Amino acid sequence: MTAAWRQHPRLEGRFHVDHPDDLQVLVHEGGPRLTDRRPELVWVRVTACHGDVFTARVLNQPHQLKTVNEGAEVRFIAPTGGENLLQVREQYLRERADWTIGPCSKCGLDELFDAPSQLISKVFPNIPAGATMDAFSAFCGACGGVQVVQHKDFREDEGPGEQTEQPSPGKKWWQFWK
Repeated sequence: MTAAWRQHPRLEGRFHVDHPDDLQVLVHEGGPRLTDRRPELVWVRVTACHGDVFTARVLNQPHQLKTVNEGAEVRFIAPTGGENLLQVREQYLRERADWTIGPCSKCGLDELFDAPSQLISKVFPNIPAGATMDAFSAFCGACGGVQVVQHKDFREDEGPGEQTEQPSPGKKWWQFWK
């Protein structure tokens, strides 16, 4: 019986020719807001898949990461944008469905290295308890470009505050990053 992940369309063409369960994944200790350690590509052996989330064992020791080691089990996804498969953690997977993550302005990655709640608490430490964030920008963990993150309940036509001037076509007055 063939492992289901070998036929998964998001992994097509990524497996090592001589080792049909082995491929490279970008592993990390978080994005640039939470750590100064750079992500690294490592070889992993896929052991399971649940929809579009895969489980694998790390086959080689990362050079400078302290929380990802050879033999460790990691979970990863295949982003629709960007070049590499990406390690994810449980908290990120729990929160991911509530957010729309825009592609990175440089590399096109459309996923984050950190859970949105972790980024919000780090970038906006003075936000009152119980307050919600509708949208924010984040630095891409892969290349340092900019990503826009919006809560899925947020409606762009209901931007914050009063509109003071007419926006240019395709750009809301408060979307300064466009």
